[in-house]
Amino acid sequence: MPPAGLLPIGLVGCGTVGTGVVQILQNSAELLTAQIGHTLALRHVVVRNPDRPRDADLSGCAVSASLDALVADQSVQTVVHAVGGSAGPRQDILRLLHAGKDVITANKALLCAHGDELFQTAHSLGRTICFEAAVAGGIPIISTVCTALTANRILAIEAILNGTSNFILTRMLDRRQIYEESMREAQQLGYAEADPTMDVDGTDAAQKLAILARLAFGTAIPFDRIARQGIQNIDLQDLLAAADLGYRIKLLALARLTDQRLEASVQPTLVRADRSIAMTSGAHNFIAIEGDAVGVLKLAGAGAGRMPTASAVTADLVDCVTGRAACTFKALLRLQQRTPLPLHPSADIARRQYLRFNVADRPHVLADIAAVLGRHGISISSVRQDETEDSVDGTGIARLVILTHRATEGRLQAADNEIDCLDSLRGPRIRMPIAD
Repeated sequence: MPPAGLLPIGLVGCGTVGTGVVQILQNSAELLTAQIGHTLALRHVVVRNPDRPRDADLSGCAVSASLDALVADQSVQTVVHAVGGSAGPRQDILRLLHAGKDVITANKALLCAHGDELFQTAHSLGRTICFEAAVAGGIPIISTVCTALTANRILAIEAILNGTSNFILTRMLDRRQIYEESMREAQQLGYAEADPTMDVDGTDAAQKLAILARLAFGTAIPFDRIARQGIQNIDLQDLLAAADLGYRIKLLALARLTDQRLEASVQPTLVRADRSIAMTSGAHNFIAIEGDAVGVLKLAGAGAGRMPTASAVTADLVDCVTGRAACTFKALLRLQQRTPLPLHPSADIARRQYLRFNVADRPHVLADIAAVLGRHGISISSVRQDETEDSVDGTGIARLVILTHRATEGRLQAADNEIDCLDSLRGPRIRMPIAD
């Protein structure tokens, strides 16, 4: 048994987040002891390669590559699981729960895929799962939804949930850089992984949105029902054109009630430049959440990174060992037992749109596109074409930007299919919604 006053804890994974947790436990030991009334003692650390040098002092801990000793140690009742992925972490956490341990995780992919199973298992065993850091790093959005807003019916969530994409879009506009240059900078600064696909294609933000929507609206949204579009095809000229029109382009995560139906999307979106969410720059996250009683709350801050994420993980750890998390977890499970809301068919969702085309610089091209839009009941709000040089042989390329009035996704998709058949298109085009 541990000495009186010590609370043994375990850690699985000592990468970026795990290292940050160890550093907070060591550097803020007195503060944490004052808040808890006991001293947190890191007893077991499970890592893939125990011999690898680390930025954390693990002296005094049992470091191994196996979960066995941690599972068997009955004195450890709380474990921080700081490993990414889905299949392996799922098995680890199930094993830890069955061994009588509460678990803290920041793994949004795991919770998106297996959250219901893990939560129900924890509930049946009388254990707790905490996951504040899974959605927005250091921003306390989970506790806000599950506790601070319990008197509210949530009406809408509008958020920037991926710092990598926000950094890239910010750098492109501020420094007049192309996408590839901003991506390389994001990787050099540690904001983007060597393979950044899940960040830039909207997957990461969609996983986080699914978790938030499950809590806020009591509705599990299948991942494939979240309209998802990434930032890979946005070029600098799109950002400049939007800025000239008074907008900023953000990878916007949106979940809201419309006619008592729930819609959810993650898409690059034109947002008025004077709005708070449009002014969120760099790798920061932003969340605006609307309640029927409180109105709109806005939270902003570091959505990723070693210390912001470790801060949220450690806060969960404190809540676990003090017993607060057990009450919050029960409330969370009750939130998930509400009658699910019907999902809004994507074809019926109506928004204004930004359309950008690279087209042959010749007569009647704009008329052809306008005719297609008109046939599908899509009204044009404005048209912009940058001046081009005369092309005697007709090989010139013009850039055409059209803003539409509100139109349903079904009409827009039908128009897209017809426009794709026009022989005047030159290279990729893009369509993005405009936030109302």
